Amino acid sequence: MPVLGWFHLDGPSWEVETGRRDGSVSNITEALTNLLPPGSNITQLISGFQQKGLSVKDLVVLSGGHTVGTSHCSAFTSRLYNFTGNGDTDPSLDPNYIARLKIKCPQGDQNTLVEMDPGSFRTFDEDYFTLVNKRRGLFQSDAALLNNNETRAYVISQLSNSSSTFFTDFGVSMVNMGRIGVLTGTAGEIRKVCALVN
Repeated sequence: MPVLGWFHLDGPSWEVETGRRDGSVSNITEALTNLLPPGSNITQLISGFQQKGLSVKDLVVLSGGHTVGTSHCSAFTSRLYNFTGNGDTDPSLDPNYIARLKIKCPQGDQNTLVEMDPGSFRTFDEDYFTLVNKRRGLFQSDAALLNNNETRAYVISQLSNSSSTFFTDFGVSMVNMGRIGVLTGTAGEIRKVCALVN
């Protein structure tokens, strides 16, 4: 089996199950309808993951992928300016972090990019869990991880780099995610070249 990893991000590697059958059409609408929105609460997140055959642990582990990358202001500014529709801020978000985000994302800004893991958004590490624990997760879905006993316990267990299991757990959860909706029988095809339909 080939090994895939986020080597350029100093991240983990894991064995990828091969032989998966791919469809012959890519549909962006279908892809988007299968993604949970960043404003999801913990009940919605757990339910959405369970509907795909993923566990609560997979949910919190894969959320840790927010340790890399950026987001447009539009994905989270309701938390800064109009959380309940009354011009308020999200009380689950650290007030000092709110102030910094408002500088980066003035009201109405839809396009500015903000680091999801400030300071190490190009490095795959455990810092995401430290941010979530400090109430500095960028999305409501990040903050929601503190609203469930199992997800909160995992967040707290990853705060010490010396005892963190995140890299190993992430590889396991990525394999689990790769098993979602696997085509069998004559459905789809095993591609000879990954990027091209046979």
